[in-house]
Amino acid sequence: AALPALALGAGLLVAAWRWLRGAARPGRGGSMRGKTVIITGANSGLGRAAAAELLRMRARVIMGCRDRARAERAAREIRAEVGERADGAGELVVRELDLASLRSVRAFCHRVLQEESRLDVLINNAGIFQCPYMKTEDGFEMQFGVNHLGHFLLTNLLLGLLKNSAPSRIIVVSSKLYKYGEINFEDLNSEISYNKSFCYSRSKLANILFARELARRLEGTGVTVNSLHPGIVRTNLGRHVNIPLLAKPLFNLVSWAFFKTPLEGAQTSIYLASSPDVEGVSGKYFGDCKEEELLPKAMDDLVARKLWDISEVMVGLLK
Repeated sequence: AALPALALGAGLLVAAWRWLRGAARPGRGGSMRGKTVIITGANSGLGRAAAAELLRMRARVIMGCRDRARAERAAREIRAEVGERADGAGELVVRELDLASLRSVRAFCHRVLQEESRLDVLINNAGIFQCPYMKTEDGFEMQFGVNHLGHFLLTNLLLGLLKNSAPSRIIVVSSKLYKYGEINFEDLNSEISYNKSFCYSRSKLANILFARELARRLEGTGVTVNSLHPGIVRTNLGRHVNIPLLAKPLFNLVSWAFFKTPLEGAQTSIYLASSPDVEGVSGKYFGDCKEEELLPKAMDDLVARKLWDISEVMVGLLK
């Protein structure tokens, strides 16, 4: 009898903790009516949660997704959750975008520039986590190619529209795991050695360095750039992580109890996209809707500039 009672007590404590964590979640910003937002990887996880919340705030949300069928299904579900508004404010649009293909990135941006008169917020959210060694269509190591290079090209091709729409915002979703990464310019493409954990961390460090250098380049334009970590979130990002069958029930219990939901994890992205509190704030790193300190290696401006220069050549912006 003692064991079930202990389990029930622990369950109640965990439930109360989760409720308090949700109650402590910061409120959304004001209306996003009339604003256009692009979110990469918006058909699941953090991106889907952010898309739903920004739609609720009456934004025009463009979901940039690799799998069009899954994205259309997610869009229908989001519309059903949010509900149709009588005044027609808020809109959800699906566009095909494969960040593992520079050709797809260019096609997506070409369509956006043809169809959209403004772009107020770009959320570089999509990512791939600790996958086996694979290469993108253009021959880049998959994690570095998708998490960094795909977003690098996407952002650069949309900069003109973002500048013309200023004040506008660029948000880069990174990870606390950047702390375990290093930018090895001798083996950026992991041709010499590959460690899936290290390469993920490197791509997330690259995200922060990219955001920092971009913020420097955009000073005075009215376009702000900030990076963030969402915390540990229950999403399908970890689909490449192998968990022993016997350990899965325990892992599922722990993740339910202590990992953030996608909506909780998306709060910092939503905050940076919509809150007047961060108007004009640029070049910073956030977690739980607050500015946080970075390790020195994530603030190395010489490395950031060198990474920028090499990335320009890798994606074909410079010959």
